[in-house]
Amino acid sequence: MENVIIFSGTSNIQLAEHICTYLQTSLGDVQISRFKSGEIYVRYEESIRNKDVFLIQTLSHPVNENLMELLVMADAARRASARSISAVIPYFAYARQEKKDAPREPITAKMIADILATVGIERVITIDLHAPAIQGFFNIPVDHLTALDRITSYLRTKKIEKPVVVSPDAGRVKTAEKLAAYLDAPFAIMMKKRPAHNKAKVTHIIGEVKGFTPIIIEDMIDTGGTIVKVVEKLMEKGAKPSYICATHPLFSDQAQKKLKHPGIREIVVTDTIPFEADASNHYTVLSMAPLLGKAIQLIQLGGSITTLFRS
Repeated sequence: MENVIIFSGTSNIQLAEHICTYLQTSLGDVQISRFKSGEIYVRYEESIRNKDVFLIQTLSHPVNENLMELLVMADAARRASARSISAVIPYFAYARQEKKDAPREPITAKMIADILATVGIERVITIDLHAPAIQGFFNIPVDHLTALDRITSYLRTKKIEKPVVVSPDAGRVKTAEKLAAYLDAPFAIMMKKRPAHNKAKVTHIIGEVKGFTPIIIEDMIDTGGTIVKVVEKLMEKGAKPSYICATHPLFSDQAQKKLKHPGIREIVVTDTIPFEADASNHYTVLSMAPLLGKAIQLIQLGGSITTLFRS
């Protein structure tokens, strides 16, 4: 690990510091600033020649600013003769645009993958992509980690009475099935329609939820509107207040205000995206620093990333 040097963008410095604490090292010294016009300036304050550079930057709000910052950091590292450049992107933005659902739409996730490789990034480490198939958009290695094991371990400590794992849509069925198997619990599936972006209508539920405590598993919470609709539908069917589990707390458009709902018992998220929880005290934040730190170690020392996953 002597040849590794870790730098952080401005999007999630706290997570980067925790990763460095796990690795018993310190963040590299980099200057990141803005010109008056808003253009981004990056300068490494120490030599990175022949170093294996890891750039930590989550692509949360403001998404385009944080993405551009990562690209400038990568370009500066390449021009400073870094031996290798890896991007640690806990939350990968534009992942919901991974296919064409209508004519004349972009596949933006593929575009982002191409841009990252173009600026010199040689490896990407990320957590819980919205669509795992996005790994195939890259022509460079992608280490796709998951927070599911960490979430499972936490839920086990809660000793939830009569749990049922709920997939809020068909896209989360595999994850819900895994979580249900880990918890030795049944699972149910919500069927819904999306008339527009960030809008959803729950049509029906497959599975028994009456008298059970739902555990709703998602990859992200954006505006919170879909989660609230799912919770209300579950309560209509006789379910108890729910646990909400999601890797990425985007919390756009006053989501925390919407999530103050009597049908929500606790919201479990991770620190892939920094946020300030409100005073309701029903948020639990699980750290991904040990997972990301161990991944960096394995990549550098030649270990197997699969050892990070539950068999």
